[in-house]
Amino acid sequence: MTLGVNPFSKNDKHDLPGVIVPLSSAPAHSKTSSDPEKKVGPEDTDAGSLDRSSSAENGVGSIHSHRQNQDDHLTLEILRAEVENDLVASGQDSAYDRKAKVINRAIQDIGMGRYQWELFCLCGFGWLADNLWLQGVALTLPQLSLEFGVDDTRVRFTTCALFLGLCLGACFWGIASDVIGRRPAFNFTLMITGAFGLAAGGGPNWVGTCALYACLGLGVGGNLPVDGALFLEFLPFASGNLLTMLSVWWPVGNLISSLLAWAFIPNYTCSGDGPCRKEDNMGWRYLVLTLGAITFVMFLCRFFLFHLYESPKFLLSRGRQEDAVAAVQGIAYKNRTTTWLTVDILNEIGGHPEEQTQEKLSNKEIIQRHMSKFSLERIRGLFATKKLGVTTIILWFCWATIGMGYPLFNAFLPQYLQRAGGGESQSTDIVYRNYAITSIVGLPGSVLACFTVDIKYIGRKGTMIAGTLVTGVLLFCFTASTDPDIQLLCSSLEAFFQNIMYGVLYAYTPEVFPAPNRGTGSGISSCLNRIAGLCAPLVAIYGAGSNPDAPIYASGALILAAFVAMIFLPIETRGRQTL
Repeated sequence: MTLGVNPFSKNDKHDLPGVIVPLSSAPAHSKTSSDPEKKVGPEDTDAGSLDRSSSAENGVGSIHSHRQNQDDHLTLEILRAEVENDLVASGQDSAYDRKAKVINRAIQDIGMGRYQWELFCLCGFGWLADNLWLQGVALTLPQLSLEFGVDDTRVRFTTCALFLGLCLGACFWGIASDVIGRRPAFNFTLMITGAFGLAAGGGPNWVGTCALYACLGLGVGGNLPVDGALFLEFLPFASGNLLTMLSVWWPVGNLISSLLAWAFIPNYTCSGDGPCRKEDNMGWRYLVLTLGAITFVMFLCRFFLFHLYESPKFLLSRGRQEDAVAAVQGIAYKNRTTTWLTVDILNEIGGHPEEQTQEKLSNKEIIQRHMSKFSLERIRGLFATKKLGVTTIILWFCWATIGMGYPLFNAFLPQYLQRAGGGESQSTDIVYRNYAITSIVGLPGSVLACFTVDIKYIGRKGTMIAGTLVTGVLLFCFTASTDPDIQLLCSSLEAFFQNIMYGVLYAYTPEVFPAPNRGTGSGISSCLNRIAGLCAPLVAIYGAGSNPDAPIYASGALILAAFVAMIFLPIETRGRQTL
């Protein structure tokens, strides 16, 4: 597959002097914990325990005593034992699965380096674009209503169109990345978003603008599933606070949208109740065009300034194991380190291609593997124990309630700020100034969460519970007063604590599910979140008829319901490592 290849970089295959070292030079023990105080006890070697370390998850814990009888160097026997043990845990055993486990271990031994940190920034663009457009579309609602003569309630269908695109995009790109490869999906999501974003700036009417918003949603909706999966496939480990750190990019998108809206819309908007001429109301168009340009620049940075190696696991699934090995060696070279992985070692563990009846997976098999994450057998694994079953139900409930509660307030915040004061509408300049202040205050929330999740006696659960509780309370406080200054204070603090809530939830979810069922649990969580988000505009449209504050009440109630559910989460993942 040549689509998405960086034309200004060297070919994926190139001479890498000094990168390959003998297998015996690799340590037998991989790094298993980011917590230096964590001890590996008997529970860590229990294949059914949620508390096991990453080593136990990958077959290392159960052969711990075997390793102690060996020297400190990796051997084919130790590597084969790790793979065999992990295959038993995963329930899948094929040449592809065996070789994928070897590649996992090779990337783990390479460690974190320059390649992963550059990828962290570029994957962060996906998180940034997601909220850039979610908030950007919300910021255009008052002006769309003004220009096209759509009433304030009906114009909320615009957000519904965007969420429809987000849902379809998340489903399509998640599967497409398994068929055409991670690299083209990684590039095309932002390219499509940027292209339709620029087109939306010239929307001829309200229906046409909604259609273009839905089309750009097809692109931006694929960012989180594709970028998240790609980032994790190149990580030597999946640290919880590293995942939380990736979510820091999300409020940055909100901040950029709000500052640009404050700069453009008040200065280029028509006066009166509308409808008004296009040339008199160019502020929202300048905003959308600028957001489209920013998104397209992020695509160009991915395409031209960074050489992304195709996912070794994808290459392996297509029967291109030499390319897969070359990709791992390229990562080691980029990180200025070495690797023991060679085609011969891969063949020794997984079998030689000429000895296998089918080395390459067909498109049908790849799709079946992807869809198998949502099979009843995989779902049943999420309820293997009482503790795990309770955790699964609570997390899915939280993702659904927050998925609806978040957009019920944030997607229509400019409209709420506009009618602050209870009398005449606030001026356009004050509305977008206050929205920008809200975004600025909310930004440090995700940063703070990166530190509190690892504090003893607080951890993931304590941080998430506190952030959710305060968020829900502040939503009700927002409606308790019609004073614009008090509403600004409440919305600003709400943005701060909701970023804490969302950032930790994104990190906690993949950590808490066991490795063989992690994709299923996380995938269903994301799906419920998007579906609930799609329903939120409908609730806001039909619920605001009797009381304009009804959507905010519903948002606060949903967030507080999630808070109550979080209290009963039985598992704390602080100090544990997942792979």
